Amino acid sequence: MKGLFNRLLKSLGFSGRDWAVLLLALLLAFSTWLIHNLSLRYNDFLTVPVTAQCSIDGHAGNSANQCKVVARCRTTGYNVIRHNLYGERQVRTVSFKPEAMRYRNDDTYYITASDLQEYSHVIFGDDVTVEYFVSDTLFFNFPSVDHKKVPIVPVYSLSYRDQYTNVGDLKVEPDSVTIYGEINLLDNIEQVYTRPLKQSDLNSDIHGMIALDPVSNVRFSVSEVTYSLDVARYVEIGTEIKVGTINVPSEKDMVVLPSRVEVSLKCHFPLKGNPASSMELYADYEDFLKTVSGKCPVRVVSLPDGVISYDLDPFYVECIVSDK
Repeated sequence: MKGLFNRLLKSLGFSGRDWAVLLLALLLAFSTWLIHNLSLRYNDFLTVPVTAQCSIDGHAGNSANQCKVVARCRTTGYNVIRHNLYGERQVRTVSFKPEAMRYRNDDTYYITASDLQEYSHVIFGDDVTVEYFVSDTLFFNFPSVDHKKVPIVPVYSLSYRDQYTNVGDLKVEPDSVTIYGEINLLDNIEQVYTRPLKQSDLNSDIHGMIALDPVSNVRFSVSEVTYSLDVARYVEIGTEIKVGTINVPSEKDMVVLPSRVEVSLKCHFPLKGNPASSMELYADYEDFLKTVSGKCPVRVVSLPDGVISYDLDPFYVECIVSDK
């Protein structure tokens, strides 16, 4: 039989080299067929285990349990094979919005199939179209953890172009954050800081996003905040203003030395009128009662419109009190 087969091949003119070419052609044809079929889109049921991640006040950021998400999907043959082989062994962590998680009881929250549609590309991948979810409601357990709310302190180094300055302080929104962790760690944290912000030669308002400086083993309810600072051009005015007194009892006299102080005002450009003409300074008798040295800070009744900031020289005055 073997001899007959060999004589047949010989009569057809097949050599060993021809066999190699034939096998290569068959291999290429099979590869082309396989790639073509795997690239086609098919309908199939896919299953993916999911761990939920969500920022819920008073609870851990990650769920303690997993839920299997089952959906009828349309995707390539390659994705179908990959999901069938590895899908149920690869746990996806999905970050859900707090408003998507609904409270059930104790530490249990749930999300419905209608809300899952928004997260389908995260769960199954970008090249998968979900036709409908078989999983109706997913229940996740978020263990309770210690937490407290602390202020956010911005860290920054700013410099300005000549004749420009900040109007007010740099603001962050939100200005506080909820922190989560073990109680012994939280007890030592009274505030959290932003990453350092450094800008120079400023001549206009600034705003943007800035990350919070992380603390080891502590979770924040937000990881970044918005910042803003108003910057304005100014002109500087120097003048001398008399220091008055307030809250002095009728049976007392209070004299301040010096009676006038040098005032340096930074005012919005262009200047409208003379803000210094309506600026009033005073020394408060209530401050005198609290001091041992007899020196009181000079205070401003109200800052005139157009004034950005001011400096006083001296800032403290000597107060002499006597009976009438």
